[in-house]
Amino acid sequence: MRQFSFLLFQRAVQTLEAVPSPLRVVFATLTQTCLVVLANVIAFVFRFEAQVSPEYLRLMVQGLPLVAMVYIIGFWIFGIERGLWRYVGFHDLKLIVSAGLVSASASYLLLHSILGWSAYPRSVIIMTGLLSIVFLGGIRGCVRILREWVTVAGSGTTRVLIVGAGKTGEMLARDLTVNPRYRYEPVVFADDNPVKQQRTIHGIPVGGTIEEIPSLVRRFGVKELVVAIPSASPALMQRVLASSATCLVPIKTLPNTKQILDSPVSMRQVRPMSLEDLLQREPVQTDLRELHPLLEGKRIVVTGAGGSIGSELCRQVARYRPEVLALYERHENSLYALELELRDLFPQVKIQTIVGDVTDSGRVRTMMGAVSPNLIFHAAAHKHVPMMERNIAEAVRNNVVGTRIIADAALDARVDRVVLISTDKAVNPSSVMGATKRVAESIVQASNHRGLTRFMVVRFGNVLGSTGSVVPLFSEQIKRGGPVTVTHPEVKRYFMTIPESVQLILQATSRGQGGDVFVLDMGGQIRILDLARNMIILSGLVPDRDIKIVYTGLRPGEKLYEELYEHSEQVEPTSHEKIMRVVGRLPFGHEELTCHLLELEGMLSHSHPGKIIQKLTTLVPTYVPNVSEPVRNNR
Repeated sequence: MRQFSFLLFQRAVQTLEAVPSPLRVVFATLTQTCLVVLANVIAFVFRFEAQVSPEYLRLMVQGLPLVAMVYIIGFWIFGIERGLWRYVGFHDLKLIVSAGLVSASASYLLLHSILGWSAYPRSVIIMTGLLSIVFLGGIRGCVRILREWVTVAGSGTTRVLIVGAGKTGEMLARDLTVNPRYRYEPVVFADDNPVKQQRTIHGIPVGGTIEEIPSLVRRFGVKELVVAIPSASPALMQRVLASSATCLVPIKTLPNTKQILDSPVSMRQVRPMSLEDLLQREPVQTDLRELHPLLEGKRIVVTGAGGSIGSELCRQVARYRPEVLALYERHENSLYALELELRDLFPQVKIQTIVGDVTDSGRVRTMMGAVSPNLIFHAAAHKHVPMMERNIAEAVRNNVVGTRIIADAALDARVDRVVLISTDKAVNPSSVMGATKRVAESIVQASNHRGLTRFMVVRFGNVLGSTGSVVPLFSEQIKRGGPVTVTHPEVKRYFMTIPESVQLILQATSRGQGGDVFVLDMGGQIRILDLARNMIILSGLVPDRDIKIVYTGLRPGEKLYEELYEHSEQVEPTSHEKIMRVVGRLPFGHEELTCHLLELEGMLSHSHPGKIIQKLTTLVPTYVPNVSEPVRNNR
């Protein structure tokens, strides 16, 4: 019976809302008129303590049409009847109060000054105005409360804990409260500010600190967390994540401060918390004045265009309207997908797709002749460390021989600039991949003195979400229900988002004078174990309970931590705070390096892998081949 009554009431509300707008205005006007009449009658009853004499009763009846007419006109002037009752707010209440006071004053002027009804009680006029304000505001408030109750009760709501009781949290709570269509109900705040503890905001209590989130979730039946601190640091996000690790509720967050300033806070801006929120830093300051001359109207080639870095380079370069953007890639599927994306996003840019391998000298030179590039970003490389330990010759062929072929062809084509995308694994390498990238750096630096082409290197660490990286691996393992495999409990890596790394690559390119090795500011190193635990928590699960973490041991070629430069290298600042220049001495001159490279290339088709590694140790004195014993203790 209770459910039937609710459904009946819900249908009645929906029927009323479906009434055409002109009819709703008529209905609102009639309702307001009745309320004014009621207010006037009650005012007489109060004034005479329910003992209204026949004389005043006759005066009340004669004055009712006049009072009602004055109020109808007053409400019409202020547009009271045009407001939607279900969305009544502070602005509407201000209009009602203003209309009530003005109408009461007009009633006094009409009855006393114009008609000369001196016997008409002034107190009745005042009370009629006040009661009209209360009645009109009250009925709108009741309609809104009932409608919200119908919406909430009919659909079910998600009880939300808002982390942050500041201005942003207050705005979000207000938006959720006045917009029941979101189906979210804010029930409690968590904030570290002791001044706000045990206070309420819009009737919602500030229940405790961030460390008390687990108890608040249990006490208030919270089903979702929203971090409403747009300026939150990664450290604060980590605290929130650690505190809510056992809560089994989704965690969402709001955009950064700039996005909040651009538009009012709304539930529509709330999104799931991501790893980027835990690694966020100050946005890269891109100097458009530097990048436009570098890229606009130029012929640009990106090798390895289908990869994570290569494809993002293409996207960002295309924004500056180069004359030609040539995508050089050996995998046709990734090349085809990128071509479709770029043609759709940048129809004004001439896109050339070239299927080819950087180790094919003839194909590379054909591409150079067809494009006549001004700038080459050489991003093509084998980068998977354990796999390259098992495919040593191919690592050398792609990373070393491919770089030499690109460098020689660029010199012959008189390309203005060539940028090698390198890695932190090239510093004191313990892997074949790192050693080959270090040789590639030497090739690029040595080539700088052979012609007019300016060669430079940009070296940085891991990027979030790149193909073959640990983040997609963990995501897939979590989807399968675990376990999540971590090589070692203390292994650490640098991480950066792909867009940020590419922005800094472009900034570094604009600063290169030739022979430069630039290192990007990667922030602090992050434990892979912490990364795995955070990804599990962000999936709404509990590490080691819902998803096991298993240690598998360092794989061949892997190190516990990476470095961005060697001790023998000097680090100099540049005009960009997140880009440093590394100055070091090349182990070989161009001629000696060429001799070693010819010997190395000659080994690829017939030599034992051990001899290739021995040659790499000659080319890279800091290379120490390393195969670590696996760590067998599991969690």
